[in-house]
Amino acid sequence: MANLFSSFDPSTSLHIPLNWTSTFLCMIFVPCSFWLIPTRSSSLWKKILLSLHKEFKTLLGPTSLGSTFLFISLFSLILYNNFLGLFPYIFTSTSHLAMTLALALPLWLSFMVYGWINNTIHMLAHLVPQGTPPLLMPFMVCIETISNIIRPGTLAVRLAANMIAGHLLMTLLGNTGPYISSSLVSVLLITQILLLVLESAVAIIQSYVFAVLSTLYSSEVT
Repeated sequence: MANLFSSFDPSTSLHIPLNWTSTFLCMIFVPCSFWLIPTRSSSLWKKILLSLHKEFKTLLGPTSLGSTFLFISLFSLILYNNFLGLFPYIFTSTSHLAMTLALALPLWLSFMVYGWINNTIHMLAHLVPQGTPPLLMPFMVCIETISNIIRPGTLAVRLAANMIAGHLLMTLLGNTGPYISSSLVSVLLITQILLLVLESAVAIIQSYVFAVLSTLYSSEVT
């Protein structure tokens, strides 16, 4: 199992943590001309961002226009790192809780601080769902409080676990290549390609889920 999980280990032995620089490689490889000069890929990406902007604006309300850009940037960052981790010899930062917690915990803390300072009554009312019997209200407060506290953990673990699961399966299948017969090599190759396509879909879905859940948590405190 140590060899299996070694695919998530840092790949450089320098004292400078160069592995985490892969998180910001998009700033180097995506030129300014991508945004300034209309191309087919840039037009498609702008349409995706516009669709996300409309959806996030619906969730946040018309008064939170600027907040959508925060969650669109979050979606773009996670999506890029998820895709980048599918390439060989590139450090997958989103498969580590250090990265996912660094994204989820500050967002959750900022939502909680803002909500309890500016909308205290609303936050207290949110602990008891509408229509709860009086006898169950104390239990519902405890349940809602625990559910609220574990939100950053569930956000971080969901993203990291999904990225780890797919990478482990791809690594496990890749390690069996030298030990199978030549007649099964084509089957293994097709399986790896299908798994790579599946992981690409997972990369998109998990980025979207992380951004949408963060948007929903933000909408609850306003």
